[in-house]
Amino acid sequence: MTNHSETTGPSENRDIPGQLPSAASAAHDPQVTLRTPAELADALPYLLGYRPEDSMVLVALHDREGKGRFGGRARLGIPAGQEDWTAAARQLAHGLVTGSERRRGRPEQMVAYVCQEPSPGETGQDVKRRLEGLAHALRVECGNLDVPVIEALCISDGRFWSYCCPTESCCPAEGSPMGLPGTSVLAAAATYAGLQVRGTLRELHARFQPRESAAALEQEIALDAAGMTLVPRILDETSRAGIAAETLTLAERIIRRFAAATPVSGTHPADLRDDGLLGDDEAAALILGLQDRTTRDRAAAWMEGEEAAPALRLWRALARRCVGPYHEHAAAPLTLAGWVAWSTGDELEAREALAMALGADRDYLFARLLHQACNEGLDPEAIRRCLRAEPSGRVSPRSEAQPQSATLTEPEPDGRAPGDQAAEAGTATGTRRRRRVRPADGSRAKRPSATRRRPTGTRPLPTASDSTGPATRALHATREEE
Repeated sequence: MTNHSETTGPSENRDIPGQLPSAASAAHDPQVTLRTPAELADALPYLLGYRPEDSMVLVALHDREGKGRFGGRARLGIPAGQEDWTAAARQLAHGLVTGSERRRGRPEQMVAYVCQEPSPGETGQDVKRRLEGLAHALRVECGNLDVPVIEALCISDGRFWSYCCPTESCCPAEGSPMGLPGTSVLAAAATYAGLQVRGTLRELHARFQPRESAAALEQEIALDAAGMTLVPRILDETSRAGIAAETLTLAERIIRRFAAATPVSGTHPADLRDDGLLGDDEAAALILGLQDRTTRDRAAAWMEGEEAAPALRLWRALARRCVGPYHEHAAAPLTLAGWVAWSTGDELEAREALAMALGADRDYLFARLLHQACNEGLDPEAIRRCLRAEPSGRVSPRSEAQPQSATLTEPEPDGRAPGDQAAEAGTATGTRRRRRVRPADGSRAKRPSATRRRPTGTRPLPTASDSTGPATRALHATREEE
């Protein structure tokens, strides 16, 4: 490949033997050598596990025995304002380089991608020209870190363009058509390795987002009613343990119900099936019950074996039931979904679910620690060991006769993500405050215009701080070991 350096390093042509991620690291690793911009453009969905939209992506390359090999990948959404492009490029480059240094060593080179579909009246070539400044910013910021970008590609409207190759025969001004999905050598290697491209991030996010339908109002009414009954009992120290037992017993019953359901093909039909298996009142009781941190941590024990898959389906279904003004309650089921996905080896779904949990509540400490640990490549086994040693989600009335009290308060971990604020409400001493939830962009959240105000007392419950939970303590300990 040809690279025209700005501050990004010398021009050179070289092959990149790519090893497929995740499932491909078995005994027979498929090795695919990528030689051209077309092959690099075709590789992107297989490197990420999905087809990126409205995204800027960096892929790290490590030089081993004179050959470049794929390393870490990092993605950010493209900022709407061009004045934010440089800062976003700097954040993406710095995050990938420092993350790579923790995991497998500093990368020697990068491949950059900008992906966006044309707006009405635009062509793919217009998008390529418009995003040229963003591609330039990515090259410059990587160059500032002494990691040259050897190829920068724009993918739009089924075509790709190289910002580095000036050869008309190789990379014409009108762009080159992308290959048909599933027809490349890399696609064949991915199929052999058991990997699948899941579609787009939008489709993945839809599995966790409430659907706009008449059923949403019925679910909101059920949440209102459950809040009037359950919240006072959860806030009462004498009855909290009973609510925890009821919540975990109900969750276990529905997990078994999900496990016994008839399989269907396709993610959307499967989600619709699960929605039909979960009643509004059941969903409301679980959503409110999981606002208690100790109950949530005990539910996190459904993380492996035959229970993990139906538990993950339940947490997804509960996130879809956090409708209207109950959006912030989704932080708990989204965090559980992210944890189970990570525990079972699905880092892509884990990262997206945890990011959505932080979008629902940016101060949700358990989600923030899990998201950071997953991104840094820590081993989830340390957390699994801790949860196995704690009382599991399986409960009996006798075992829950006495309420559990928090006995350990951990300090706030170092290395917070930019923009993170104070830890979650409350401390082990029992002091409480109400949380103000803002979107991930920092702006103040707006109440949906078409929804009713929920009854007083149905906000996420300000119980013991997340730093007292067993899973969070394990995350603190794992980070200290690192």
